[in-house]
Amino acid sequence: MTPPATPDSDPHKKPAPAPASASASQVMDAKEFAEDVVQTLSPEDVAARLWDYTPAVASDILGQQDPLTALKILEALTPERRGDVLKAASPENRETWDRNATYPEDTIGRLMSTPVGVFPPHLTVAEAIEALRSVVQQTIVTYIYVVEPVETNATPASLAASVPAGPSSQGKLIGVVVMRHLLFAREDEKLETLMIRNPFCLDPRMPLADAMKEVVTRHYPVYPVAEEDGSLVGLVRGETLFQLQVLESTAQMGTTVGVEKEERLSSPMARSLGFRHPWLQINLLTAFLAAGVVAYFEDTISKILLLATFLPVLSGVTGNTGCQTLAVVLRGMALGEVEEGNERRLVGKETMLGFCNGFLVGLVAALAVLLLAWFKGDPNGQLLAVAIFGAMTISCSISGFVGAVLPLILRRFGADPATAASIFISTASDVCSMGIFLGLAKLMLYMGGS
Repeated sequence: MTPPATPDSDPHKKPAPAPASASASQVMDAKEFAEDVVQTLSPEDVAARLWDYTPAVASDILGQQDPLTALKILEALTPERRGDVLKAASPENRETWDRNATYPEDTIGRLMSTPVGVFPPHLTVAEAIEALRSVVQQTIVTYIYVVEPVETNATPASLAASVPAGPSSQGKLIGVVVMRHLLFAREDEKLETLMIRNPFCLDPRMPLADAMKEVVTRHYPVYPVAEEDGSLVGLVRGETLFQLQVLESTAQMGTTVGVEKEERLSSPMARSLGFRHPWLQINLLTAFLAAGVVAYFEDTISKILLLATFLPVLSGVTGNTGCQTLAVVLRGMALGEVEEGNERRLVGKETMLGFCNGFLVGLVAALAVLLLAWFKGDPNGQLLAVAIFGAMTISCSISGFVGAVLPLILRRFGADPATAASIFISTASDVCSMGIFLGLAKLMLYMGGS
C-alpha cells in the first residue's frame, strides 16, 4: 500500500493508481479508517486518502458512513475516480448516493438512506414477517412502510451518468406499522388494518434548519421522506438529525467568535490557523477603533485619572449586554421564532431591555464612582458619577439594539447570522461606551470650567 496522503494534499491530483485487488492488510486498515479516521477529517482530506485504496475498498469505506458524509466525500473526488468508486459500490449504495446528489445542499434529500421494510397494504402479517427475516440480518427495522403504486415520469440527473440506476422508486406512502405491533398481531391480519394512516413525513427538498424545527417535539427513531405526490423516496434516522442539531448548536457558538464550523479538535494545526487567524486580524483592526477613541480623549483622561479605572468596567458590561441579546436572537432564529413581521417588535424590546439594564447597572456604577472619588479625595466625583450613569444607560441601549439588528441584517443578506457577530458587537459596544463616557466627562469638565 502506498504511504497515506497528507491531510493537506489535493484530492483532485491523481496519484499512482491503487492496486486492482485489496490485500488483507489493506482491508483491515480500511476498517479502522472507516470507523475512526473519516469523522475527524474534512471531505477533501478523506478524498485524498481514498486514493490509497482500490475502488471496491473505497466504496466499502463510504458505505459505512452516513449518506451525507459519503456524498460529500464522493463530490470531493475527481469525476474519473468517483465513477470507479460508484461502479464498485453495491446497487443499494449507488442508488442512494446517486439519488441524494440530485437534491440541493443542506436539504433532507442529502441525508436519505434507501427505504427498507416497504410492503403493499394487502400483505398479511405472516408474509411481511417472512419477507423481513433476511432484512433484519443487515439493518435495524423500526417501522414497516405501507405503500401503494404511484405513477411518476421523473428522471433525476445522475451523479455519474455512466453508472446504471439502482432499484426503482417505492410507492405512495399511505401508512406505517410499528414493528412491535406487527410481531404481536394475528398472522392472517393485513397491514392495512394495522397501519397508522397519514403518517408524518419530511419533504426531501426541505432545508435542514426547517426539518430540525419540525422534529424537535417528535423524537421518532426514523422519519420517512416523501415527495409532494406522496411517493416514498427515502428514510432519515432521528439520530442523524439529532447529531446535526448538536453540531449546528456547537458550531454556532464557535462562529460568533470566528471559529469555522468545519474546525474540529482533530483538525491539523495549519488548517486551524487558517480558520482562526483572519478573524483575529479583523478583531485587531476593530480593537484599534476603540483604542483610537481612548487616544482622542487622552487630555481628558490625564486630567481625571479616575476615568481610566472605569473604562474596562463600562466596556465589559455593555459588551455582555450585546452578547446576551445576540444569544437570545440566534436561539430564536434556530427555533423559528423570529419571523417577518415581529422583527421590529424584537428590536424594540431588546433596545428597551438594554436601556433598563443600563439604567440599573448605571446607578450601581455611579454609586461606586462616588465612593471611590470620596476615598481618593477627587473633587470630580459627582461629575464622573453622572457621566458613567449616562454612558452606561445609553451604551447598553445601543448594545441591545446592535445585538438584535446585526443577526437580522446578516440573515437578510443571506449570510450566517452568527458569523463572528460577537466580534463586531464588542467593537460597537467598546467604541460607543468609551466615546460616550469620555465625551460626557469632557463636556462636564468644560461646563465646570476645568
